Amino acid sequence: MSVSEITETRQYLTFKLGNEVFATDVAKVREVLDLTPITAIPRTPDFMAGVINLRGSVVPVVDMRLCLDMSKTEKTRNTCIVVVEVLLDSESIVIGALADSVEEVIDLEPEQIQPAPRIGTHIRTDFIMGMGKRDTQFIMILDIDRVFAAEELAAVHGDEADKQLVQAAA
Repeated sequence: MSVSEITETRQYLTFKLGNEVFATDVAKVREVLDLTPITAIPRTPDFMAGVINLRGSVVPVVDMRLCLDMSKTEKTRNTCIVVVEVLLDSESIVIGALADSVEEVIDLEPEQIQPAPRIGTHIRTDFIMGMGKRDTQFIMILDIDRVFAAEELAAVHGDEADKQLVQAAA
């Protein structure tokens, strides 16, 4: 989805990663959890924090900061897991995303959202749906499907990763 496709007011869940505020469409969010024990999985990429047990289901958890080339998430009392449902290879999957804190749910009008800046060719902004402006603050609106569609993340969802996740949960 691009900014031009946003034609009505939408609600976004805002969360912090470092000093930056990000947002994702609330329609993609299943729930927000307090930080719970995460079981690490050997031989997975650095951004893969591990898995959690969510009411009997194994849910992979990724460190959003590492996915966005930031430093590793430092666990604090505000750290939480945002459980989202994303489309990966035309399949709906549930993934937990570590966030430094969850802020609030906000409404943004289409005119409050501008396209992501294109600065040269070395900076990837294809996962940013747009830049929301609220008062004097900019909010990076993530296209959560694209964030998790990166090759490395897709590999976590492959058959071998599924076997590792099932074995870890057993």
